[in-house]
Amino acid sequence: MSSIEVLEASVDAFCAESVEMTASEAVTVMARLEVVQRRLSSRGTGLIPMVTSQASPVELGGTSYADVLSRRLHISKGAARRRIADAEQLAPRRVLTGEEMAPQLPNVAAALSRGDIGEEHVRIIRQFFDRLPVVVDAPTREAAEQQLAVMALQLRPEQLRVGAERMMALLNPDGQFSDADRARRRGVTIGQQGFDGMSPVSGLLDPETRAYLDAVFCKLAAPGMCNPNDQTPMVDGEPTSEVAERDNRSSAQRNHDALRAALRSTLASGKLGSHHGLPVTVVVTTTLPELESAAGIAITGAGTRLPLRDLIRMASHAHHYLTIFNDDGRPLYLGRAKRIASPDQRIVLHATDRGCTHPDCEVPGYLCEVHHINEWTHDGPTNIDNLTFACGPHHRLLGHGWTTRKHQDGTTEWIPPPQREPSDITPAECRSFPD
Repeated sequence: MSSIEVLEASVDAFCAESVEMTASEAVTVMARLEVVQRRLSSRGTGLIPMVTSQASPVELGGTSYADVLSRRLHISKGAARRRIADAEQLAPRRVLTGEEMAPQLPNVAAALSRGDIGEEHVRIIRQFFDRLPVVVDAPTREAAEQQLAVMALQLRPEQLRVGAERMMALLNPDGQFSDADRARRRGVTIGQQGFDGMSPVSGLLDPETRAYLDAVFCKLAAPGMCNPNDQTPMVDGEPTSEVAERDNRSSAQRNHDALRAALRSTLASGKLGSHHGLPVTVVVTTTLPELESAAGIAITGAGTRLPLRDLIRMASHAHHYLTIFNDDGRPLYLGRAKRIASPDQRIVLHATDRGCTHPDCEVPGYLCEVHHINEWTHDGPTNIDNLTFACGPHHRLLGHGWTTRKHQDGTTEWIPPPQREPSDITPAECRSFPD
């Protein structure tokens, strides 16, 4: 019996127990369980390098290691990426000669393997080193890691966070950061669209980007500028005092409206070139009844839900691509004339596929490539019923045992290689593109 089988049997026996306990005894058992879970988590982290060093994601049937782990462990890709990042710092490393080296955070890794600290402690310590300036030398970093590991043994996560902030202040009292530090931390994230259509935004801007944004906001976010409540929102010139005074938007709302006006102007300029054969603009899909009634929801090429009234307003500012489901579409059958899908065909794929058609993928159409169901090299035509959207990583899988085929209803089926486990395949109905 292998050790994992012994462990599984022990867990089965423990979970099957039904023992009455006092409150004190229950807390004691919970504390011991916490230690066991931490130790098992550490062991799982140590297995990740065995995966990444011996096989590529494609060999494991995925597009990335995070993709492989998220499916096999039934966790989110974000959680899988965090575990891989943890392994890079907490698992032993091997040099090219095969010699094993200590983890990047050896004391933290040892404490986690004993179950003395938990995931929250690890996250705080990793965030500390992510923020530590690159000019801090290796001996100082090693001493800081050792001290933080000791503090984590004695402090709860919220207390450790305070201690880590104090240590950061001691190591970088002047708050000096280099261009490399800022470049490492820069980024903007747009969260999932909510039920009300709104999307959260978070991130960090480097000084240059902040300077550009400040200049835009000084002009377009001034009271009276770009006010959607005005019959004709002002985007040029200076608003009169009367117009500025009746502007009751908050500063944050004015910033939002200024950013929208700046982005709209940039798209309307036509200076962004092309992307996947189409001019950079908004590609929108809707139905003829919804368009005629000016009610309902349209879908953009990124999968964003867009109220029809917003779509109609957008149409007055710039030329966007609108796909309407009716019987009067342009001819799209090119036969063998061209290998590359035409702009018309890509627009139709935005309407029919919305994004990558692999059942385990949520990449929107803006970021997809066009795939021939029957390969061009095997005399497959560049006809709309032989084309489908596939993101780059999943498109590359098609050379490694995966195949595709079209159903009569126009949907695309992805057929895995024979050795692929059925549990790895996500049903097509689980795809999250809105209808």
